Amino acid sequence: MNLSPRWVGLLTDAGIEAAHWSSLGPANAPDPEIMAFTKANGYVVLTHDLDFGAILAATQGDKPSVVQIRAGDVSPGAIGGPVINALRQMITELDAGVLLTVDPNRTRLRVLPLQRRPR
Repeated sequence: MNLSPRWVGLLTDAGIEAAHWSSLGPANAPDPEIMAFTKANGYVVLTHDLDFGAILAATQGDKPSVVQIRAGDVSPGAIGGPVINALRQMITELDAGVLLTVDPNRTRLRVLPLQRRPR
């Protein structure tokens, strides 16, 4: 719910199946409910919200994959190209379960379940 429904059109035009949560479930659904739905239905979460990554870390979840957009402007026109490129390049990894972070300058990938990094 924290990204514009315009993302659906951009992704669909790029040949990527997409749906906005507002067409799938209640607007006031808590994040764990969204995560459970996406996992059960084989979806990937595209978000600007860090809470989804935190849920993966706290639960040691292996699915669903989460793609976090980290940019000042999260509109499709501003960051859509890098997001589409990352989704296309990481299709196998997204299917297996990852936390993918996309910002204007780079893409970072962490395989699920998330493990604490040794100090």
